[in-house]
Amino acid sequence: MALPSPNLDDRRFQQFVDDAKRYIQQRAPEWTDHNVSDPGVTLVETVAHMADQIVYRLNRVPEKNHLAFLDLVGITLFPPSAARTDLTFWLAAPQDDPVVLPTGTEVATVRTESEEGVVFATERKLAVVPCSLGHVVVQHTGEPVQDHTTDLDEGKDLLCFNEAPRPGDCLLLGLTAAVPHCAVALTLDSRVDGVGVDPRQPPLVWEAWTEDGWTACEVDRDGTGGLNRPGEVVLHVPGTHAVSRAGGQEAGWLRCRVTEPLANQPFYTTSPTVRSAAAFTIGGTTSAVHADTVTDEALGESTGIPGQRLRLAHAPVVAGDPAVLLQTADHDGWSDWSVVPHFAASGPQDRHITLDAATGEIAFGPAVREPDGSLRQYGAVPPKGAVIRARRYRTGGGRAGNVARGAIQVLRGSVPYVASVANREAATGGVDGETVEEAKVRAPITLRAQERAVTLRDYEELARRAAPETARITCLPGEEGEHGSYAVRVLVVPQAVPDPGGRLRFEQLVPDDALLDRITRHLDERRLIGTRLAVGPPFYQGVTVVATLHAFRGADTDRVRKQAHDALYRHLDPLTGGIGGTGWKFGRPVQAGEVFAVLQRVPGVELVDEVLLHPADPLTGKRGEATDRIDLDAPSLVFSFDHRVRVIGDGS
Repeated sequence: MALPSPNLDDRRFQQFVDDAKRYIQQRAPEWTDHNVSDPGVTLVETVAHMADQIVYRLNRVPEKNHLAFLDLVGITLFPPSAARTDLTFWLAAPQDDPVVLPTGTEVATVRTESEEGVVFATERKLAVVPCSLGHVVVQHTGEPVQDHTTDLDEGKDLLCFNEAPRPGDCLLLGLTAAVPHCAVALTLDSRVDGVGVDPRQPPLVWEAWTEDGWTACEVDRDGTGGLNRPGEVVLHVPGTHAVSRAGGQEAGWLRCRVTEPLANQPFYTTSPTVRSAAAFTIGGTTSAVHADTVTDEALGESTGIPGQRLRLAHAPVVAGDPAVLLQTADHDGWSDWSVVPHFAASGPQDRHITLDAATGEIAFGPAVREPDGSLRQYGAVPPKGAVIRARRYRTGGGRAGNVARGAIQVLRGSVPYVASVANREAATGGVDGETVEEAKVRAPITLRAQERAVTLRDYEELARRAAPETARITCLPGEEGEHGSYAVRVLVVPQAVPDPGGRLRFEQLVPDDALLDRITRHLDERRLIGTRLAVGPPFYQGVTVVATLHAFRGADTDRVRKQAHDALYRHLDPLTGGIGGTGWKFGRPVQAGEVFAVLQRVPGVELVDEVLLHPADPLTGKRGEATDRIDLDAPSLVFSFDHRVRVIGDGS
């Protein structure tokens, strides 16, 4: 329940009037006319109205007092968190020298008439390193590598794999330099020789040699159709790409490896060939955050008194490492101070401060008088007159930074040799700061749990506190056969921003390992001894709706079909779907009758003729038999997968 507001007087206007009339009957029984027309009653009502206003204002405890009450029990407002994404900077043309983009390079979304652009800043320096192709090596499964660089230079056709390709065959391309975080274009002149694969789904994977071994590269585009035709392959190379030795040659190695075919996936009958090849760097990728960076902000001078408090000019402060770099000046120059959650473990010589990220308030350590009368200092105190400054911190954040894939495309300043910028994935992680009302709801739960997870509700609350940027978290009892005895299963649904058109991709709903590890570590420190933790994503049950609709006479069937598709994806959405629009309920079945009602409300639909539901696997795309009900287990959510809608109009 919410933290109640103190109600110092619950009487209202009519109660004051009634109390006054009863008092009159006791003190002046000869006064018998208590109707509203009596002048005396008019005076009574006037005074009652004034008293009602006083009581109303008395009970309106201001927000500042609520914050004080919450602060007494150790409840502070959570600050907003900033959205993050990876930005790819594309060069206008390959360069001979490295192109360096400094930390803090700003980009933004497109500004419209109604909305300002959302600004992002890079978090680290990006060096776009030039490269070229130095070596070409072929390695057949179970055989040593063979260097064919000379053959390629002489214009000979080089078999990429065995004449009859086998899984594990590799074509290795050695770059003249390691290109971490870069986008590399490979221009290949291939000759098709009865290959036999599907160019849209070749059994190939591109990899780069890194400090951890071979790591998969993200393929931006493959114009060769799996080495079936001349074209260009653009790869995003991992950030740990390193120079290594293969076939006696030292280079930054990339390789194209034949993989085991999936079910019903065509495989190579004959190896493709390469007649010529080239490589060059055309871009680079770095992380960016939706926040403004503030540097060298003067905060004043030290008073030399313990417990001094200062306030940053900009709040809230976005979490970082550190959230704020505070410095003080002394005879030895500038000294750094570390941000700690509290001063309990701070000694008199420790340069520690605390930070209220929501308000931007910085506090130095206090001095506390011990029971024996001595004075103990918690944390160091800067000398009197020392200049205090915030060397660097970030401010901003919030849900506004959660923008769709491809929305960031405006360079805020001129960057030499850079033609464009884009975010290949949506920016996620932006959460608005906590309000007082939300803190009032959270306070009783926090006081009850006391940083200890006992009930399933405790696990949910603590998991949300560890990862506030998640979209949904729920906890269920673990199954003894699968998770062991006394297990708690924590299901995590990450925040996801739909692509233009309102469609979610399945990979957006799978939480990354870093998020799951953070939640696991936070809960592991607070769980009861003997309780097992199973933290992971829910099971997503794909659902395909096949429907036939009749449109009203004169209605645009294409528009009706699009609106029907949108309605289905909107309703069968794990984040914003369901009856209340707050996300599909875990374990709730999908029924054809409910889908009927959703489609019938689409503008332009006169009749919903037929609705069939097909269970589907979002990974393989395989569909099950048609049914009118799909049941979901308790740890399951629905996922819209390739709905099919037929609209019959006048001419159909």
